[in-house]
Amino acid sequence: MAEIRRGRGYVYALEYHIVWCVKYRHQVLSDEVDTGLKEILLQVASDYNFSISEMETDQDHIHVLAECTPQHSIPNMVKVLKGISARLLFKEFPQLKNKLGGDHLWSPSYFVATVSQHTEEQIRKYIQSQKVK
Repeated sequence: MAEIRRGRGYVYALEYHIVWCVKYRHQVLSDEVDTGLKEILLQVASDYNFSISEMETDQDHIHVLAECTPQHSIPNMVKVLKGISARLLFKEFPQLKNKLGGDHLWSPSYFVATVSQHTEEQIRKYIQSQKVK
């Protein structure tokens, strides 16, 4: 369960399940790219003052369980996660541009759902099972 936190005049526990895909569903999220992506996303979340409590990839997409404050907007969180990770992964793994045939790593769309105390454990297990198929 997301930790209940306090702000000035409000109390909150916000947690989101976010999923996005590699452009054209190319299967490039494996081995060192997978590891690099996860390290980058954890650093971005820390830099932007939110946290990732769970994440896993499956070759062509990633699932993230993120906690944030009411001041964070989902579109901005996704924008920084996708934008910074794409830039840094292209820099670290230039061969990705050749595999993808262009300048974009991620599809422009994404999925997001709120997580409640009743669904959190189920979502965590689902995210953890992404590579176990």
